[in-house]
Amino acid sequence: MSFSLFLQNFLNGLSIGSVYAIFALGYTLIFSILGIINFAHGMVFTLGAYFTYFLMGGAVGFNGLLATAQLSIALPFWLATLLGGVLAGLVGVAIERFAFRPLRRRGADPLLTVVSSLGVALVIVNLIQYLVGAESYTFPADTYGKLPAAINFGTAENPIPIRTVQIVIFLISALILAVLTYLINTTKYGKAMRAVAEDSTTASLLGIDTNRFVVLTFFVSSFLAGIAGTLVGSSVSIAGPYFGISYGLKGLAVIVLGGLGSIPGAMVGGLVIGLIEAFVPADYSAYKDAIAYSILFLMLLVYPQGLLGRKVIQKV
Repeated sequence: MSFSLFLQNFLNGLSIGSVYAIFALGYTLIFSILGIINFAHGMVFTLGAYFTYFLMGGAVGFNGLLATAQLSIALPFWLATLLGGVLAGLVGVAIERFAFRPLRRRGADPLLTVVSSLGVALVIVNLIQYLVGAESYTFPADTYGKLPAAINFGTAENPIPIRTVQIVIFLISALILAVLTYLINTTKYGKAMRAVAEDSTTASLLGIDTNRFVVLTFFVSSFLAGIAGTLVGSSVSIAGPYFGISYGLKGLAVIVLGGLGSIPGAMVGGLVIGLIEAFVPADYSAYKDAIAYSILFLMLLVYPQGLLGRKVIQKV
């Protein structure tokens, strides 16, 4: 492999891996607080992409209840992405309120919560299909303004072209990861969230409103999923209502690889999976998911708790 091809694959891997990381962080935040996996997370990822597309003035296709509908405004990509993430966050709050909180109040088995989140995912998929159809939606060519389609990181004689969208995705993802790390490690919210994750009962006795922090965590988690969905959608298009299912599975692989409940682990796991996929030879690109999961399996044989996971001590 030439150096130019290596660098190109490496940068592409960082780009997609960073998206995996911020998407998987949403899984991790909820797991660290409640100890459950929110299987509706992939559908919130899908909604984030749809929200941004329509806020940018995109029109609905010829199928669905809202066929040919279009907003009278067309927001710039950056503002639409932010508002799309906020809307996705509000959807996450609604999911917590109607699908998780009633079961949590009754002390239901965690398995029932998983089933409830699967039910929510199916409802969202069918609602999307009913409202806007099942066709794909492509972001406009000028989504990123007047930026060139690709940037050359090499020379005129030995070009190393990288798609601008990949660079933008990486920069946005890196900014989000940096801000989230700061919020969790240094702010009052982050300290309270870590306290609730460590022991919700003790945190409640110390005056922390655990329900409020659960709601806030669902909002942040879903906001991250919505942003990730927009970034991926702007790169490869929105492939219908089932757009987020494969990414949802990939997000689960990321948090397992990094270590369940580990925020740094989600970041590392996302980058590792992204780099593995990027270096799969073009002739075997159809098998990149299988190759990534095979390497994940082998790595878990060596690190059964994940790369940065902690061993759980059982008290008897």
